[in-house]
Amino acid sequence: MAGNTQAGASSTVIGFIGTGIMGASMAGHLRKNGYEVHVYNRTKARAEGLLQQGAVWHDQPKDVAKHADVVITMLGYPSDVEQIYFGADGLLNNARDGAYFLDMTTSSPALAKRISQEAASKGLHALDAPVSGGDVGAREAKLSIMVGGDTQAFEAVKPLLDIMGTNVVHQGSAGAGQYTKMCNQITIASNMIGVSEALAYAKAAGLDQTQVLKSISSGAAGSWSLSNLAPRMIAGDFAPGFYVKHFVKDIRIALDSAAEMGLELPGLKLAQSLYEQLIEHGGDNDGTQALYRIIAGE
Repeated sequence: MAGNTQAGASSTVIGFIGTGIMGASMAGHLRKNGYEVHVYNRTKARAEGLLQQGAVWHDQPKDVAKHADVVITMLGYPSDVEQIYFGADGLLNNARDGAYFLDMTTSSPALAKRISQEAASKGLHALDAPVSGGDVGAREAKLSIMVGGDTQAFEAVKPLLDIMGTNVVHQGSAGAGQYTKMCNQITIASNMIGVSEALAYAKAAGLDQTQVLKSISSGAAGSWSLSNLAPRMIAGDFAPGFYVKHFVKDIRIALDSAAEMGLELPGLKLAQSLYEQLIEHGGDNDGTQALYRIIAGE
C-alpha cells in the first residue's frame, strides 16, 4: 500500500492535515521521499514551505480525504480531531475506498477507539499514532511513534512511519498508542519539574549551570529533557518545540483517563498546578521548558 520509497515517487497519495511546528517537518519528509502530498492547515501561511516543495493545497479537509490513500492528522486538541473526522464534511465521510487514517495528534484514547470503530464500519482503516520528540525530532525525522490499531493496518503504513521516526512501535489495539503517549507525558511532566529545580538549585549555589549539565546529563539523572531542554532553559530560550497549552491539554487527558481507571497520580497533579501557574503568567504559547520560569521565580 505505502509504495516503494527506495524507487522514488510512490503511487500512494498522502494527505496531511495540520502543518504546524511538527507537522510541516513530518509532511516535508514524506514529500522528499517522493510521495505526492496534499495538505490543509487552518492558516495557509504555515503550509507555504510545503507548497514550495510541490505539495498540493486544499481549502477544506474533506477535499484532502477525497484525493488521498493515506490521511495523516496532526492537530492541537481532541475537539479538533473530533470535528475534522466526523460529520457530513468529516474525513471519514469523504474518504476514498479502503483509505487509511493516521491520527498523530496527542488525543483521547476513547476518541481513538471511536474513530477506529467508525472507520471500520465504513471499510476504512484508522490508527492512533501519537509521537514524542518535539520539534527537533520532527525536523530530524527521529520521532518516537506509538501506534494503536489493527496489526495489518499498522504493517501497511509502517514504511511511512519509518520516514518520520526512528522508533516505531505497535502498542496494541485502538487507543493503545494514546495510552502509551500518556505514559510518555506523565514521565515528562515530573521530569521537567526535576530538571527545572536542579538548574534553579545550581544557580542559587553559585554554580555554572552549563558545567553542571556536563556532569549530570550522562549519569543516572540523564534524560531527554535534561539534554535537550535544560540548555534552552539556561539560555532563556522558551520558544516552543511543544506548546505549554498543548502539554496542559495532555496532562488533563492523562488525569481523566487515570481517574477512569481508579488511579491517583500525585506527581502529575503537581505538574498540572505548576503549568497552570505558567499559563496565568502568559506562558500559553511558550515551550514546555518555560516551567523553569516558575520554579526559578524568573
